[in-house]
Amino acid sequence: MTADTTGAHLDPHAVLPARPVDPARFTEESTYRHTRLPVELASTLLPDAYCSPEFFALERERVFATSWVAVGFVSDVDRPGACIVVDVAGRSVIVTRNRHGRLRAFHNVCRHRATKLLDADAREVGHRGRIRCPYHSWTYDTDGTCLGTPLFEGSDVPAGQEPVFDTSVAAGFDRADYGLLQVAVDTWGFLLFVNLAAEPAPLGHQLGDLATRFAAYRLDTWTPQRRRTYEVAANHKLIGENFMEYYHLPWVHRELNQVSRFSDHYRWQGPGLYTGMCTTPVSRNTEAGGWDGLAPLGSLSGPDADSGRFVWLFPATALVVLPNHAFVLLNRPVAPNRTVETAVLLTHPESLDDPAAEEGLDRLAAFWDLVNRQDLEIVERVQEGIENPAYRGGRMCFRFEEPLHRFQNMVIDRVVGIDRVPAGDDDTMTRMFPDPE
Repeated sequence: MTADTTGAHLDPHAVLPARPVDPARFTEESTYRHTRLPVELASTLLPDAYCSPEFFALERERVFATSWVAVGFVSDVDRPGACIVVDVAGRSVIVTRNRHGRLRAFHNVCRHRATKLLDADAREVGHRGRIRCPYHSWTYDTDGTCLGTPLFEGSDVPAGQEPVFDTSVAAGFDRADYGLLQVAVDTWGFLLFVNLAAEPAPLGHQLGDLATRFAAYRLDTWTPQRRRTYEVAANHKLIGENFMEYYHLPWVHRELNQVSRFSDHYRWQGPGLYTGMCTTPVSRNTEAGGWDGLAPLGSLSGPDADSGRFVWLFPATALVVLPNHAFVLLNRPVAPNRTVETAVLLTHPESLDDPAAEEGLDRLAAFWDLVNRQDLEIVERVQEGIENPAYRGGRMCFRFEEPLHRFQNMVIDRVVGIDRVPAGDDDTMTRMFPDPE
């Protein structure tokens, strides 16, 4: 099943629009009529979506500021007072746990004069679980409650002079009204999500059937073991679209192509804001590396025990789950042609009991780094090409690029103001490389 095909009566050979598109038309349905066609007739998303500052700004507000965005891992905030500071749609957000261990998230902004409260590298909220503004010492607890305006502990204010600084006696002021600005936060498996919308739908609405599809893996017990950051000179959607298809494997990934055979790929997606594919069976390592190296989760059975699952979580997270490890790419768009990518290798507890686990982790990390660098090199070349005004969009390759079509239509939906979750394929797995007749 494909995305909505508004305008499917259009001539697929019609001339594509000239570049650039007037930014005022980015929110108009007709602008995307060629991408709304069925995948076998569709053209790619307009090039401006990958290089226009106006489209980038619109996408921040209508896609990233309205979606559940994966920002880290549950183990990053594993106790009261532990925190991470993340960027979503250009806004800094604190994620922490209160004194009862419940997740909380707040805009990283003091309610007094908007000072940034915590730095990006903060891992604890502060002394005694308090978030103190460095400017005027307004202080908050991990529930966001304003404790003092300012709080005088540890200050150089002379004893007895505190009332001079105390704003709690100001007319018409109640510090209970000036707690931190809250942000919705939730988890699935090992992933931590935030949503900037005022009243977002539950995370499960966006994830669709993924919780069911991954139930046997017990992902909530997996933890990060290796992390690496990449600066990518490309739009975040190009990274995602490259991840969603294996059309490029024989030419870009000589090593990966040996352990992820073309004929073993299936589309693997149901209802939800995601795209998915799988490889089954998982091939053994070659001299160039591969996905072996750690013990598999012993409780897996059937296809789960011998498959690799590849899911792009809308809007910008890659999730790979194999029987013995997981690999995640958290992509943070910072400009139309620049993305900061954090790559994380995770394992389940059983794998760490093996004395050779560290060596296996090192081999897996090296293989994923090789594959990821190959991908990033090619998407940066795509970015260079897509910025050429001569390019006005291309045709989808229907056999391999249905997930791209699905994803691009998700983006279009949000940009034009449509809120919906795409349906999935009729079959649990759809073979993508048909057997020759």
